Amino acid sequence: MQRRLPPACCLPARLGLLVGVLLAAGPLPLAAQPRPAAVAEAPAADAGTGDAWVDRQLADINAYAARYPDAFIDELTRYAGARPGYVQALMDSHGWAPADVYFACFWGHVSKQGCRALVRARSQLPGAGWKAVVDSLQPPAENLQWRALRHAIVASYDHWDRPISLDALLQRQLGDRDKRDAAARQAAGG
Repeated sequence: MQRRLPPACCLPARLGLLVGVLLAAGPLPLAAQPRPAAVAEAPAADAGTGDAWVDRQLADINAYAARYPDAFIDELTRYAGARPGYVQALMDSHGWAPADVYFACFWGHVSKQGCRALVRARSQLPGAGWKAVVDSLQPPAENLQWRALRHAIVASYDHWDRPISLDALLQRQLGDRDKRDAAARQAAGG
């Protein structure tokens, strides 16, 4: 069956109705606004870590990984001990968002449980946020691990030369980018 278009005289009225509905709804949230077609982007993260700052960074990591997948995979390989093929398989074959892979691998690293243990734990709690997954692990998470994760995120942004806004606690702990770079040079012996 072929669909017919309404007569031309009805189009302005329908368009006016659509515009009125859209205006009444208010502006689109930032996440719902159209994106340029040239930049592929991974789905937004709903990490549910219980830490608003970490959740914001994970959402941004999705965007970064979509644009620079090799640098993203390299970061997880170098600093979280993940195997590149495993990271790629989680995203391509299992549909994991880059932010979820990042959290699993870095939490596995800071908790000394490994990325695969976190992937298995997350798979056993489908639909749960990362806070529920971490709370289900033994031994229980410690504040020091959350601190190490937050520091790892800042370090990743520094490695990627990506700007990051630190909350007050991180600002006190790590300082500005120049201070972090100086500390890194000193730790490297240079």
